Amino acid sequence: MFQLSTTTVVLLLFGFYGLTFLMALRIGAKKENVDGYMVANGAIGFGMSAASMTATWIWAASFYAAASSGYKYGLSGALHYGFWGALMILFIYPFGKRFRELAPQAHTLAEIMHARHGRSSQMILAGSNIVGSVISLMVNFTAAGALVAVLSPLSFIHGVLIAGFGVLSYTLWSGFRSSVMTDFGQLMAMILAAVIIIPMIFFTLGGPQLFTEGMPRLNLEQASFFSKTAFLEQGAPFFVAVLAYAIGNQTIAQRLFAVREDLIKPTFITATVGYGAIVIGLGMLGFLALLAGVQPMDGDLNNLIPQMAATYLPPFAVGLLFIMVIGSLSSTADSDLAALSALVMTDIYGKNLARGRPNPTTMLWVGRLTMITATLIGVIFASMKLDILSMLIFVGALWGAIVFPVIASLFWNRVTNTAFTSAVAVAFLMFVVTRFELVSLHGAMALFFELLATLGGGVVIGLMAFGFFGRTAGLALGVVATLVLAPFALGHLRDYAVLLSSLTAYGASAVVCTGVSLLSNERFDFDRIGERVVAFQHSDNNESTPEEKEINACPVSL
Repeated sequence: MFQLSTTTVVLLLFGFYGLTFLMALRIGAKKENVDGYMVANGAIGFGMSAASMTATWIWAASFYAAASSGYKYGLSGALHYGFWGALMILFIYPFGKRFRELAPQAHTLAEIMHARHGRSSQMILAGSNIVGSVISLMVNFTAAGALVAVLSPLSFIHGVLIAGFGVLSYTLWSGFRSSVMTDFGQLMAMILAAVIIIPMIFFTLGGPQLFTEGMPRLNLEQASFFSKTAFLEQGAPFFVAVLAYAIGNQTIAQRLFAVREDLIKPTFITATVGYGAIVIGLGMLGFLALLAGVQPMDGDLNNLIPQMAATYLPPFAVGLLFIMVIGSLSSTADSDLAALSALVMTDIYGKNLARGRPNPTTMLWVGRLTMITATLIGVIFASMKLDILSMLIFVGALWGAIVFPVIASLFWNRVTNTAFTSAVAVAFLMFVVTRFELVSLHGAMALFFELLATLGGGVVIGLMAFGFFGRTAGLALGVVATLVLAPFALGHLRDYAVLLSSLTAYGASAVVCTGVSLLSNERFDFDRIGERVVAFQHSDNNESTPEEKEINACPVSL
């Protein structure tokens, strides 16, 4: 296999991060505003926000996990990964409009939960977001290490360290605004490289002839466009997981709170289309490897894409792919750092330690120290070399425990803090029990969890329908979905622990949250959320016109 020289890799990495750092310098401010540092004053325009949302979600997993899916599950594997991931972006916008309506100056979704319920609900959501962002950071640094180890003489840890401190160098400068601005350049680089590299590998492997020669290598499930195995082991769990990502991931919420409110819908629809098209194409690289009979180096699917590049691409194209992957993982890693800083600045320091009266200078120091600490933790955890696809599904399923309580809290005035916390706690417990099979999944016990999971399937469909079509459609389709799923789930779902545990989390949280809420006679006035969630620092930027705020938010307006 071809390898880039140490000198070439070092020049590419330092050139990439050096140029990115110079871009970030353009938005440095002598006197930084904490609201600008976290959400760019909520005034980013359409082009920049759509590019940022797309680039942020086309991350290491979009390359490695999509290719792994295509390789493991065949024809439908890459489609499952790309399509459901795109659906996640689309799903957030109808609920995002509600979040912005209730709290126009919010920085995190957990901050809204603080205004709605109080500290315990806030910290549950903030804590889950922090854990998810740290794992995401680890995954991206792991991808960098795998790429450098396969394509150069440098070691895995060299790649992790360079990517970690390269991303930190420019994100530390201006926080979220640095992430958004550099996302645009990184997305353009990724699109250009993908347009060149994917067809090049396809034709190097034999072009259309590859399908004739390679299809006999596939088993019946891998060759089927409607593979039951691919759906139950990959498609359905990922579909459920990405629904949770839409609510539980601060990198998405941060962009939701940063884009101009009137541009939420076009921004997220554009990002949906862009993400789906690019990632399905990237996932097909794994399917091509399966057709060609490629065996992943050391049996590690994380090595599949760099291995394909080193084997089938000329040197200049290997360099392009190297930059494409580095750009993708960096665009998400910087978003994770910005998300973590906002969570700690807002939900730990601003709302709790400072009790709503933070010192802006101290707050900025807290944000920057959070980024440094998170980078160190991400680098250390990346050395564990965990499977990227497994980590994604696990975290997404875990977040399933919070989806229904969060959405219900912001639409239904009867949900109480007790209902929220008890629902999340019970759902988390049920998820752990089923995911790790802490009890025997046989007989009545298995039937109990399958019943919860069936209700969870109805909750997933009902929530999606509710977001786009309203309460009546949501309830109707939720009930119909539960009835339709029952014959397929009861007695069968116990054989698919990942899907069972994911849906159980949804079902348990919905049942407990609804039941406890109905026991209370409390009614909440949603207008109080906007009164409680305000900007942390008032400056000239906060009093500017929308056009001036957009310029202050980011120096490039598209």
